[in-house]
Amino acid sequence: MGRKMFDLCGRDERLRFSPDCWRVKFALAHKGLDCEFVPWKFTDKEAIAFSDQSKVPVLVDGDQTVVDSYEIFRYLDRIYPDKPLLGDGPAAERARFFKFYAERSLAPGVMRTILMDVFNAVHPDDREYFRTTREKAFGRTLEEMHSPSQGLSMLDKALEPMRGRLEESPFLEGDEAGASDYLVVGAFMWARVASAADLISNADPVYAWFQRMLDLHNGIGRNATRIVDIDGGYAN
Repeated sequence: MGRKMFDLCGRDERLRFSPDCWRVKFALAHKGLDCEFVPWKFTDKEAIAFSDQSKVPVLVDGDQTVVDSYEIFRYLDRIYPDKPLLGDGPAAERARFFKFYAERSLAPGVMRTILMDVFNAVHPDDREYFRTTREKAFGRTLEEMHSPSQGLSMLDKALEPMRGRLEESPFLEGDEAGASDYLVVGAFMWARVASAADLISNADPVYAWFQRMLDLHNGIGRNATRIVDIDGGYAN
């Protein structure tokens, strides 16, 4: 059986904007593992019911099913030990830190910057679900949560630890990209695919890091279809 991963798609099947799915795509590319990325919508719950939960990514590798991006990293290291992602000891602890840093420090600012862009990108079948679930979680409307000026301010402050690290090395992991970089880059790919918003200045060391990340593994990030490709506009 071939390896496949259920991957969130938008109103155009080529739009793949899930930050967690992007984490796994970079991890698979790091390992040199082929994978079929199966388009999935928020409302396609039955398609992944076999995984006993309702979110992507869902990786199916032969007779093994693995969910949650970080658990997929652990699985890949266990089954395919070449080119380790997490490693042992301090390396694994560093990656664990960056997982939470991306989810709790970076994602809120990104979300407030691009929320309505994401709503525009989701499949029409998913929009009612997206609005209802997000507004219940936020306790306010999508329009009230969408605040690019506030989001960019939040993100700017949250990026300070990354800037410090990237002023001394090209990647969060050091001279070469690794799990920490892949766990963080998902948040930036979320914005790159679903929005035309500029999150960071091109003079920012984080911008230079992201450009390096886009070019990794034969440009899987740079070659991703973007909303600007669908709707027209400038893509870099």
